[in-house]
Amino acid sequence: MGYNNSRSVRFQDDHELSEKPPAMNGDGVIKFKYKFDGKQVPEKDVSGKPVKSLKAKVLSRVFSEDYERVKKKILDPRGPAIRRWNKIFLVACLVSLFVDPLFFYLPVVRHEVCIDIGIPLEVILTIIRTLGDAFYIIQIYIRFRTAYVAPSSRVFGRGELVIDPSKIASRYLKKGFWIDFVAALPLPQVLIWFIIPNLRGSTMRNTKNVLRFIIIFQYLPRLFLIFPLSQQIINATGVVTETAWAGAAYNLVLFMLASHVLGACWYLLSIERQEACWRSVCNSEKPSCQYGYFDCHKVEDPNRESWFKFSNITSLCDPNKVSSYKFGIYADAVTFDVTTAPFFNKYFYCLWWGLKNLSSVGQNLATSTYVGEIIFAIIIATLGLVLFALLIGNMQTYLQSTTIRLEEWRIKRTDTEQWMHHRQLPPELRQSVRKYDQYKWVATRGVDEEVLLKGLPTDLRRDIKRHICLDLVRRVPLFDQMDERMLDAICERLKPALCTEGTFLVREGDPVNEMLFIIRGHLDSYTTNGGRTGFFNSCRIGPGDFCGEELLTWALDPRPSVILPSSTRTVKSISEVEAFALRADDLKFVASQFRRLHSKQLRHKFRFYSHQWRTWAACFIQAAWRRYKKRKEAAELRAKENIPAEPDSPQPPSGLSIYAARLSASTRRANKHSRSDSGVVTTLQKPAEPDFSVDEE
Repeated sequence: MGYNNSRSVRFQDDHELSEKPPAMNGDGVIKFKYKFDGKQVPEKDVSGKPVKSLKAKVLSRVFSEDYERVKKKILDPRGPAIRRWNKIFLVACLVSLFVDPLFFYLPVVRHEVCIDIGIPLEVILTIIRTLGDAFYIIQIYIRFRTAYVAPSSRVFGRGELVIDPSKIASRYLKKGFWIDFVAALPLPQVLIWFIIPNLRGSTMRNTKNVLRFIIIFQYLPRLFLIFPLSQQIINATGVVTETAWAGAAYNLVLFMLASHVLGACWYLLSIERQEACWRSVCNSEKPSCQYGYFDCHKVEDPNRESWFKFSNITSLCDPNKVSSYKFGIYADAVTFDVTTAPFFNKYFYCLWWGLKNLSSVGQNLATSTYVGEIIFAIIIATLGLVLFALLIGNMQTYLQSTTIRLEEWRIKRTDTEQWMHHRQLPPELRQSVRKYDQYKWVATRGVDEEVLLKGLPTDLRRDIKRHICLDLVRRVPLFDQMDERMLDAICERLKPALCTEGTFLVREGDPVNEMLFIIRGHLDSYTTNGGRTGFFNSCRIGPGDFCGEELLTWALDPRPSVILPSSTRTVKSISEVEAFALRADDLKFVASQFRRLHSKQLRHKFRFYSHQWRTWAACFIQAAWRRYKKRKEAAELRAKENIPAEPDSPQPPSGLSIYAARLSASTRRANKHSRSDSGVVTTLQKPAEPDFSVDEE
C-alpha cells in the first residue's frame, strides 16, 4: 500500500513522533530538499545529526490492513505465515522434549560389572538434537523480524503494529530472548564430544553427572516455551487443534511425554544405585578394588581381572538374594536386567514403568530410606496426581464436545416423552412427534442454522444464504428469470422448513402467514370451494412448486392491510418435505422494495403455476364448454321444429316430427338437471388479481 494511503495514530508513548519535526518555513509548510534524480536529501539538525523523515516516522506504526508495504521485511504476528510457523515450531518443541531424555539412556551396564557409553546411540541423538536446535535458532531469527502490537493502541480494535526493527529487537531482548537463547544452545553435543573426554577421572562418572544436570537445566526452559507458544496459537486461531479428537490426542501425547521423562530419569538413577552398590562392596574389598574398575575402559586391566575373579560383587548386588543393600524402587531395573538390555527393550520397559506409576499416582512404589529416592517418589506422586487429573478433565471435555449435540437431543427427547406421558397424548400424536424429532435431527444434526447465521456480519450472512439457497430458488419457475439483486433479497429472507408425512401445512380458511417453495417431497393440495356441496378439486405439488400464493396477492396490494389472507386450499404432505418459507413480513418488504415483482411477465408465470388459478381456469373452461354445448343443441332443436309443412293436403305427422318432439322434451328435462351442475362450476369465484399495475421500465 502506498505511503499516501497509510494511516497512523499518535499516542503519548510515541517517542519517535515527539522528536524535533522537520524544518518549516514561515508559512508552516514542511521543507524537503531533493536531488535531480528525485531522491530526498536527509536534513540535519543544529547538532549535525540526520533527522528522520516524516515518512519513516509514520511507517514505524501501521494497522494490519496497511501492512503490505513492509511485509517482506517484518512479519505480521497475526498473519498466516506466523500462524503456520507457530504450529510447526510447536511440533519441533515436542520432538525436542522427547529427544532430550533419551540422553539418559547413554550409560549401559555390561556383564563384566562396568558401565560404558553407547556410541551408536550417542551419534544418532547428536544428529537429531542438532536438527532440533536449528528450529530454535530459526525461532530467534523470526522473533527479531516479527512486529508486535503497541500496548497503547489496544484501547479499541486490534491495535497498531510496531514495525520498527530497532524497537522490535529492544523489546525482544528485554522479554524473551534469553530463554530462547538458552533453549537453543547445543549443550549436550558439546559436552559429550568435546568437554567430557578431556575431563580427569572416570569418563563414565563424568557423563552421568553432567547429563543429569545439563539436560535438566536446559529441559526446563524448553518446557516453558510450550505454554506461551500454545497461548499464541490460541490467541490467533482460537484453538491449538482444529478437531476434538486431535485435542484429545494432544493431551494424551503430553501425558505420555511426562511418562517418557520419568522413565528415563528412573533408568539413570537405577544405574547410579547399582553403581552405589558396587562401590559399597568395593569399600569392603580394598585395597584390591578401586572405583576406576567400574569403567569399561579398564576391563582388560590385569589387576582388575584378578580382582574380579575372586570378588563376590555380583552376588552381593543381586536384589533377588539376601543382601544388606536396599535398591528400593530401582530393584526392578536390576532384577529384570533392564540396565543391560538392548536399547528398545529397556526404553519401552522404562516408558511402561513411568506410565504405570504416573497413572497410579505412585501407589505401588516401595522406597528405601534414601532421601533422594523418597524425593523422587514424591515428585512422581505429585505429578501423577496433577497430570492425570488434567488428562481426564481435558479428554472428557474434548470427547464430550464430539457428542454434545447428540446428548442435547437425547435430553430433549426424554423431556418430550415425559411431557407427552404427563399430558396423556394419544399414541398417534406421540408417534407423529417422535417422527418429526427424528427427521429434524437427521436433517440438521441439532444445529440451529438461524442462530449461527444471526451472529455473522450482514454481507457474510448474505453470501452464505446465497450459496445455500440460490440453486434451489432457481428451480422454482416463479424466480428463474429474476435478476441477481432480487434473488439475493429473497435468499436472505428464506427460512428452512421441514415437514413429516401426514402434516397439514395449511388448512382451507386458515390465515396464510408464509409462502412455501418446495425443494424435496410431495404434497396434496385440495379445495372444496368453501365447503360447497358437490365440489372437490385436488392436485399434487412437488419440487419446484409453491403454495400460499394468496400471500403474494396480499403483499402486492397497494393498500396494505394487517389482516392476513385466508387460504383457499388445504395442503397436506404425503411424504417427507423440505422447503423454504418466505414469511409475510419478509414478502411484504421484498414486494415493496423491488419493482421486478410488478412485471407483466411475472403475472403470466404466477397465473400459470398457481394451482388456485389453474382450478379456476379449468372450471371456467368447463362451464363455458357446457354453455356452448347447450346453446348448440337448443339451436339445432329450434331449426328442426321450424320446418315448414305443405299447405295442399294435410298429412298425418311423420316419424321424424314425432322423434323431434320427443327429443325436445328430453332436452328440457336434461337442462333442468344440468343447471344445478353448471351452477356449482360457475359459483367458483375468480382468484384475487395481484396488483401488477406498475410495468417494467
